[in-house]
Amino acid sequence: MTDELVLYTNPMSRGRIARWMMEEVGQPYRAEILGFGAPMKSAPYKALNPMGKVPTLVHGDTVVTECAAICAYLADAFPQVGLAPEPTSRLRGPYYRWLFFAAGPVEAAVSNKAFGLEVPPDRARAIGYGTYADVMDALEQAVSQGPYLLGDRFSAADVYVGAQILWGLQFGTIEKRPAFEAYGARLAGRPAARRANEIDNALMAEMQKAG
Repeated sequence: MTDELVLYTNPMSRGRIARWMMEEVGQPYRAEILGFGAPMKSAPYKALNPMGKVPTLVHGDTVVTECAAICAYLADAFPQVGLAPEPTSRLRGPYYRWLFFAAGPVEAAVSNKAFGLEVPPDRARAIGYGTYADVMDALEQAVSQGPYLLGDRFSAADVYVGAQILWGLQFGTIEKRPAFEAYGARLAGRPAARRANEIDNALMAEMQKAG
């Protein structure tokens, strides 16, 4: 069995989050760039990811989809890098909390805002994230407790939450609050984040030139 790491991605997708995580982990990996449409919906690829979306991580015979899951998996697969608290650490609580908060309430609230979908005020209790304002307030509180979500310790949760914030600030789906801008700037300056952006920006430029 091979332990090769293969990332299926596209530089104009959430695959950029997985790319950043791969660069933080610092292990050799191969990137397979898939175009939207037929390449992602092909039978061989859908055998890996039935959703026909990117990213997908293949590590030997293990397949992982969903950005938050990829971040968590890589942190645990390579514990020597220190991107997740020890399994018995109490820090696992906030680590999981903010990973799942970003994958659930933040993703849903931000996506709805991007498409102009609003939950009627009298139905807010029936939806998982409540209101967009509730989500933004909770997110602001999370990133205001210290340099990172776990205080002074950077983790895979910061990759996922930070990517959501940076993306949202860029495209206007997350409010430009000082706490978000400071947190985003701190993470965007990480060497791994810069490397990942350089790789994906170069790929995106090539694709646009060819297309």
